[in-house]
Amino acid sequence: MSDIPIENQNTVAGVRFNKVGKLYHFDYSNYPDLRVGDYVIVDTARGRQMGQIASFLSVEDNLRDYRQIMRPASPRDLTLRQYWELRQEEALEKCEERAQQLGGFEQAKFVAALYNYDGTILTVLFTAEDKINVGRLAGELARLVPAQVDLRQIGPRDVAKLLGGFGACGETRCCSTFLTDFSPISIKMAKMQGISLNPSEITGMCGRLRCCLVYEYEQYVDARKKLPKRNKRVGTPHGEGRVLDVYPLQDAVSVIVEETRYMLKREELIPLDELEALQKKSKEPCAKHGDGPCDCGAKPGKTPASE
Repeated sequence: MSDIPIENQNTVAGVRFNKVGKLYHFDYSNYPDLRVGDYVIVDTARGRQMGQIASFLSVEDNLRDYRQIMRPASPRDLTLRQYWELRQEEALEKCEERAQQLGGFEQAKFVAALYNYDGTILTVLFTAEDKINVGRLAGELARLVPAQVDLRQIGPRDVAKLLGGFGACGETRCCSTFLTDFSPISIKMAKMQGISLNPSEITGMCGRLRCCLVYEYEQYVDARKKLPKRNKRVGTPHGEGRVLDVYPLQDAVSVIVEETRYMLKREELIPLDELEALQKKSKEPCAKHGDGPCDCGAKPGKTPASE
């Protein structure tokens, strides 16, 4: 339950413009009868767009901080969207042909051409290793299509999201089904989970580190904090041994005692190095007692026995 009093709650609508895309929030107070699944027309930084309401959210912010939904989408709007979607392939072909004629776009790969619902804006998505100046191409396309043209360079992960397909696990790619944002991913995440650093094991279809490396990373970090590291000396029910490997999600390690290997749970282990260090410290006398501030906690000039 929310801690905000009901009378002070402000509710905004979460609108999604793509099947798997970010949610953008809008004030829908002018149309209180809107429901999840309804299509609406909104004004965005990229012009007028049609989106679908995916959720509603209570916020503490003033609703003046959110743009208002212009209106619910009409049957005519939905028909227009379908019409312009059918013309997107044609627009992509025109873009590729014009780029070839102009030259200078050899390294660019044009991935998709997307009209907004009423055909007034055409967004062309492309990928390239380096940044490309597309001003001249945009001007040429504006003469060929009856729309404002926006050429946008995207990264490999966005390309994989658009193209879809299956991942190495055999399932539909995460980016094409439920991921709305791409989290930062590092090689450290693979190392922490004990995954082979072979590129074929950790690289996705986009050529970047797999998105799924981040899913269990935090659980591995927390689990490893409670377990001894490799080569640590440990006491076991079978005698003193050395840690060979760590299995964080099983809360266990494999230990070699003499020439025998055992799989042992955390509660069966005694960290010998730490234990011996504590025993050694407990036997040491107070180094400063009587000559200054005492590191055993006694006040200056007093012995622990006199307190």
